[in-house]
Amino acid sequence: MARIAGVDLPNEKRLDIALTYIYGIGRSNVGGLLHEADMPGERRVNTLTDEEVNRIAKVIEKRFVVEGDLRRQVQDNIKRLRDIGSYRGMRHARNLPSRGQRTRSNARTRRGKRVTIGAIKKDERAKVAATAPAEKK
Repeated sequence: MARIAGVDLPNEKRLDIALTYIYGIGRSNVGGLLHEADMPGERRVNTLTDEEVNRIAKVIEKRFVVEGDLRRQVQDNIKRLRDIGSYRGMRHARNLPSRGQRTRSNARTRRGKRVTIGAIKKDERAKVAATAPAEKK
């Protein structure tokens, strides 16, 4: 199993797909990376030699900010937005979408499970009605 930038790449995958397992490297970056490392993307990870793995690792180290450094950089950017009190920072702080999506409907992934306000369940309503004093006419 090849290990690049602290990530174990899956053995049976093609090289161009396996490199996307590294945080900060996507499908659009892989082509240029492999061209610079002079490697074909069709090769499987388990066929790579140690020298080829080192060559790819050097290109990644030279050209990209990946894994922990990139995660830290993103978190610092979000923290800066919160500290200056920008709209995007407030949206991050409240766990709401920060790129203009609608939230009246949808946005469930970001906002979490629905919380119904002002409605009580049927059996609870019956209990409340039974314990309430009878109204005189």
